[in-house]
Amino acid sequence: MVHFSDFDTRGYRTVDVATGYGQWVETYEQTVEDVMDLALLDELTDPRWTSVRRAADLGCGTGRTATWLRRNGVPAIDGVDLTPEMLDRARARGVHDRLIEGDVRATGLDTGAYDLVIASLIDEHLPELRPFYDEAWRLAEPGAACVVVAFHPHFIMTTGMPTHFTSGTGESVAISTHVHLLSDHITAGLGAGWTLAEMREGVVDERWLSVKPKWERFRHHPVSVAMVWRKKV
Repeated sequence: MVHFSDFDTRGYRTVDVATGYGQWVETYEQTVEDVMDLALLDELTDPRWTSVRRAADLGCGTGRTATWLRRNGVPAIDGVDLTPEMLDRARARGVHDRLIEGDVRATGLDTGAYDLVIASLIDEHLPELRPFYDEAWRLAEPGAACVVVAFHPHFIMTTGMPTHFTSGTGESVAISTHVHLLSDHITAGLGAGWTLAEMREGVVDERWLSVKPKWERFRHHPVSVAMVWRKKV
């Protein structure tokens, strides 16, 4: 198992997920760049978003992903998140049909009720991946898609940078971060029964450098990855 502490170059004070996102909520929308995750969703050829009937948005946060899904034709979305403050923002956004405070590994949502399960930028907060993929499988109906957008392990390891935010006092604070190799995702997904249908990696390119010019030294390095799984039974 790879541990983030082996790569950490920042040494930031670290807090748990609920504490961190509860404090980050005020500036989250201004600091997470669309090129990290939404740009990858734009590039996927599967699923055909307008064919989705109902989506489970796991780790829904403030509703960024659900807003993108609605804009791309998904008519019904249920969201689950661990952080009440994030859920308050999502609720105000009004893009979910239902919002539940809970763990993405044990959501409480109905079995087999969704033809899309989606999770964006949450995997680095899970000590192990298999429980997430097992829960996604339980929620999915036969033939459903599971879309996972992840912070690329290469970038975490190369930069030594955890998921972090700047507090109200100006302190950089890390949120508990785990490194999952792409092979860890493949092993966990296949083990849960999923079939990998598509994978795309996002690299530091001109889009990134337009918002993060100091990342020039990371040009062409992969920074995020999107995986599309299918429940073929």
